[in-house]
Amino acid sequence: MSEDVLSAVGPRLRALRRHRGHTLAEIAAETGISESTLSRLESGQRRPNLELLLPLAQLYDVPLDDLVGAPRTGDPRVHLRPIHCPHGITYIPISRKPGGIQAFKMLIPSREQPAEPDLQTHSGYEWLYVLAGRLRLVVGERDVTLPPGEAAEFDTLLPHWLGSADGRAVEVLVLFGLHGERVHVRPRDTGQRKNC
Repeated sequence: MSEDVLSAVGPRLRALRRHRGHTLAEIAAETGISESTLSRLESGQRRPNLELLLPLAQLYDVPLDDLVGAPRTGDPRVHLRPIHCPHGITYIPISRKPGGIQAFKMLIPSREQPAEPDLQTHSGYEWLYVLAGRLRLVVGERDVTLPPGEAAEFDTLLPHWLGSADGRAVEVLVLFGLHGERVHVRPRDTGQRKNC
């Protein structure tokens, strides 16, 4: 493996674990790999090898090629691999490169009763756009409902929770920056108006 490929494995593993809502202790208990080894692997201080990557690929239910970022050959199609979280939410990774801002489509399933907020914190910055359904977003003391077409952004170090506002399914586009990158979208004034 090239050094570039090896250095990208740790951040990819950390992002996958965090998006699934697991702690290092939980992953250690499931795989038999020590917490310290997992931590060093995620931070790039431990060189990845098959002995470490195979149980992680099996636990996360992703192909080994996805963990190491192996390029697909010959097939131009994008093969999206959903990440199913224990609490029912599914993340579909849209971006494939580790580091920087990661893009996901988040699917919140319908439920008979809307879920009660269970606020979480982690490093990073999140931007989201509601595609379908009504999203309930709790960030710190704020509790808002976002209909389709609305967007929000927040520092994920603030206690936060996302769920369905009315028990129906919700689809959200999520951009997540692990290192606190913020999304900046500014219209450029070229002096000419364009019709859409």
